Amino acid sequence: MTRPALAVLALAFNALVWGLSWFPLRALDAQGLHPLWATAAVFTLATIVLSLICPSGWTHFRQHPQLYWLMAVSGLTNVGFNWAVTTGDVVRVVLLFYLMPTWSLLLAWWLLDERPTRGALVRLSLTLVGMVLVLTTPASPWPLPQDLADVLALLAGFCFALTNIWLLRLQHTPESSRMVAMFAGGAWMAIACALLASTLSVIPPLFASPLENASLSVLTSWAPWVLGLSAAFLLSNFSLQYGAARLSAHTTAMVMMSEVVFASVSSVALGASVLTWRVALGGGMIVVMALLASHAHTSMETHK
Repeated sequence: MTRPALAVLALAFNALVWGLSWFPLRALDAQGLHPLWATAAVFTLATIVLSLICPSGWTHFRQHPQLYWLMAVSGLTNVGFNWAVTTGDVVRVVLLFYLMPTWSLLLAWWLLDERPTRGALVRLSLTLVGMVLVLTTPASPWPLPQDLADVLALLAGFCFALTNIWLLRLQHTPESSRMVAMFAGGAWMAIACALLASTLSVIPPLFASPLENASLSVLTSWAPWVLGLSAAFLLSNFSLQYGAARLSAHTTAMVMMSEVVFASVSSVALGASVLTWRVALGGGMIVVMALLASHAHTSMETHK
């Protein structure tokens, strides 16, 4: 198998993991483990393993304190996405999350002083039309978030855009440090949000399940899902690093967009989503505009 083909498969595996992550998260939620606690457990375990594999990843935080910002925004990305995809309509969540290129355009304009081109503004406008179609429902004619899952998906996409901005700013730092920051951020932010939310009675405490008096049985039922998700996220991150380093940004974006397909097909087939014509049309516009944005960015980089 050629290297480009292997890189594409690596990226497709990463998209598959994230596209199907809703299923184990919902399985854990059904067993009494809220997605915030599940995210905390999964990313804590993954951080421990990653720290054992790459202990040098922690050594650069003192030299590059900006890594803590990467830790925060990447952690909030995982918190928002995992909570949203567990409790909301999977297709809507994934599509609203993939408004990320829109946030990236606006953030780059603000933080990096990159003025958008006329084409970028056209793509932004069409993306917003797609968002309106996705958010508008027969029960609510106004294009507003319908529930907490919609809000979390939008915030997660915004934080993901911020993550990409910080990754760009920190591209001079060792790759191991960026990986440690992102996984540790997923753990620490999930723990902080879970503790705060449980204190405010927004989510149940860690062992607030029907089996709270049989903690060992509960942990035994959770363990396979947590171990499996931790391993899958670690492998998917390594696959992303391998594939993205060997393919153009446009090709990477095209393959990564298969996450939408994996999430949509699996969730509709298993009854976790309902695919209406509005969601299909609006989602198609969001995905196409995201691909065009990636292609335009790649072409601009090529001509520099």
